[in-house]
Amino acid sequence: MSQRSIPPFRADHVGSLLRPPELHAARERAARGEITAEELKAVEDEAIRGVVELQRQVGLSSATDGEFRRASWHMDFIYQLDGISRSDERLRVKFFNAAGDLEFSPPGLQVTGKIGLSEPIFAEHFEFLKSVVSEGVTPKLTIPSPSMVYYRGGRAAVDETVYPDLEEFFADLSAAYGRQIEAMGERGCTYLQLDDTSLAYLNDPKQRELVSRMGIDADTLHLRNIRTMNAAIAAKPEGMTITTHLCRGNFRSSWAAEGSYDFVAEALFNELNVDGYFLEFDDERSGGFEPLRFVPKGKYVVLGLVTTKRGELESVDSLRRRIEQAASYVDVDQLCLSPQCGFSSTEEGNDITHDEQRRKLELIVETAEKVWG
Repeated sequence: MSQRSIPPFRADHVGSLLRPPELHAARERAARGEITAEELKAVEDEAIRGVVELQRQVGLSSATDGEFRRASWHMDFIYQLDGISRSDERLRVKFFNAAGDLEFSPPGLQVTGKIGLSEPIFAEHFEFLKSVVSEGVTPKLTIPSPSMVYYRGGRAAVDETVYPDLEEFFADLSAAYGRQIEAMGERGCTYLQLDDTSLAYLNDPKQRELVSRMGIDADTLHLRNIRTMNAAIAAKPEGMTITTHLCRGNFRSSWAAEGSYDFVAEALFNELNVDGYFLEFDDERSGGFEPLRFVPKGKYVVLGLVTTKRGELESVDSLRRRIEQAASYVDVDQLCLSPQCGFSSTEEGNDITHDEQRRKLELIVETAEKVWG
């Protein structure tokens, strides 16, 4: 066993990080029209330089921009695809935590035209990140998987006069993503992550029931999503690693779904053509490690054992024990370590401090060094 020189790395993280107070303030001022877009960008640039330096200091081999230019991990991307617009209706997503329930009501989306990609999305974001990482650190771009375009709204969100045949919709969606991936490869991106809640949510019987009420076949949707993702990444650039992150919801330290990976595991690991999987395993909501028995040789699982939802720090010993448990089902040389999700999937962030975030990242690096050398 050894450390890895290509992604995913033994010590890694999902992508989003807590926004600093000055960035929150600047975004609020920009929303009120008190500063210009250029002035906001200058604050974002400085904040990103700082968070890239944080990742270097704690010893990570990859770096993201913390998703600092986004309000949401996925909608800021999806709304920029051709043919998609904001819906007047708002989504109703119920989240849960130890203190009780809360409702997240973001705008929905409508597919009102042919799906396409006129310009690569987040290209300038990535180019800036690439320009500020240190030598030897791999810049990582995170984007929502194509599954997220369909999962929330289903058929009702896709105009039937534009797409009477849903297969054409999925084909156009995959093609748009394929062009996005090609464009990012041309800009030097060698580490791309497709963030996907659908493949994790579908493990929860309550979520499958919700999907069924939308008129979607909940028993086969994960297979449809895997086919769409595979078509999107079929022509990935040479030298690019593509991973996916499966999440059961992450909004202000709350979650939306629970359940082990059993329902999707066999297809997920054997049919989805990604190089690695970032998986939540921070508590009993995620089930056990048994589904990892389906992971084939040559693929990597990044164990999300360190929670981003609470500030208390896990121990090296407890993490090592859990890695050993996971290694009962998949070779330890195919395992890596990360937080279970981002620290700030939306700009509000989880209920955790910047110091706690740093200590958790340091713990992941320390543990990885002790397990893999």
